[in-house]
Amino acid sequence: MRIIVLSVFVAICGLSASAQSSLKETLDEYHMFNHLDASITLGTTGLGFDLATPVGDYAQLRVGYAFMPSFHKSMYFGVQVGDTPESKFDANGNRVQTKFDKMADALNQVTGYQVNDEVEMIGMPTYNNLKVLVDVFPFQNDRRWHVTAGFFLGPSKIAEAYNATEAMPTLMAVSIYNTMHNRTLASYEAGWPYPPVISVGKWQLDETDLIEKLADSFTRYGRMGMHVGDYDDGTPYMMEPGDDGMVRAEVKTNAFKPYLGLGYGGRLLKDNDRFHIAVDLGAMFWGGSPSIVTHEGVNLTKDVSNISGKVGDYVSLAKTFKVFPVLDVRLIYHIF
Repeated sequence: MRIIVLSVFVAICGLSASAQSSLKETLDEYHMFNHLDASITLGTTGLGFDLATPVGDYAQLRVGYAFMPSFHKSMYFGVQVGDTPESKFDANGNRVQTKFDKMADALNQVTGYQVNDEVEMIGMPTYNNLKVLVDVFPFQNDRRWHVTAGFFLGPSKIAEAYNATEAMPTLMAVSIYNTMHNRTLASYEAGWPYPPVISVGKWQLDETDLIEKLADSFTRYGRMGMHVGDYDDGTPYMMEPGDDGMVRAEVKTNAFKPYLGLGYGGRLLKDNDRFHIAVDLGAMFWGGSPSIVTHEGVNLTKDVSNISGKVGDYVSLAKTFKVFPVLDVRLIYHIF
């Protein structure tokens, strides 16, 4: 039995060695996978690395990964009460008290929170991609030029924004105000006897005169929020904190992004074939403009217009980028 097993094992090894030898000869004949280059990349796709190997006389396969290093950019949203922004100054330039000032002072007395008239949001890129590319060298006698086609694949979320920690007291106060606004009006609309607005143990806020006065004030003043822009029908979009008291937004695009580009490369050092440098210029196709979606599910690039300030500039910029421009520099080391 041992002799039979040993004979089969030797036969398999012989066939395997023969197959490996035949495969190696075939690959060498067609100049496939007989070299390996490693490179570090830097550019608009972020930082990354590539591994490249020939797949014939005129092409090479390049596989790698790139990510955008984390950095923060601040944006600011103004906080207001009601749908209409109010001027803090009269015609003579004197400071006047607005509805926001009155509500901010009342909230400070009730909650102890200092309510600011703006909320800072911090934006940061999050995109990272696997890349599979094929470089084609159209000129056999001049391999400095290459045309590249392939794709980038990564998470659909490429950036995000969230409120700064310093904005939490303001957002908590806004949430408290809007909760009181909703409960008071709901109690008032239910009619007498009014359901309690607030219940703490045996204590209930259900006084008739107080609820009627609060309902009148809340009706005249309106809800509190951040006026981001306007819907298509002209009504303002007032962003409010979520159930966790925070505000967020995400920038999303397609996970699969085809790429097409042109490149040029050559030796980094004279008479040295180990080190090369290459520059790639091309376009990553996103399949349309990115979507900027808030925690409330509102798409700022499609549902809202007239967005002011830096936020408006970022949204306008996002709308123009149906393709992402790629400019990358590769530092290449020839391994074998």
